[in-house]
Amino acid sequence: MKKVAIVTVAVLALGLAACNKNNADNNAANETAVENNADYDVNAATNDSVNAADNALNATDNSVNAAGNALGNAGNATANATTNQ
Repeated sequence: MKKVAIVTVAVLALGLAACNKNNADNNAANETAVENNADYDVNAATNDSVNAADNALNATDNSVNAAGNALGNAGNATANATTNQ
């Protein structure tokens, strides 16, 4: 009967030990989660910045094209005015 009691106590002790929290592991997991979220935030901000820069470049491109078209139209108008006198 003593052997059964000793084995039972040993099994219970091991079971309790397995249930104890490991704060080091939990802290490491929390730090990893924080770092992953920070990486996500940085990537999102970078993507937003890149998209904003792309939009600005596209707007500049459109302005340059419009200016080129205006100059071409002005040249055509001048040519037509001199031809159709």
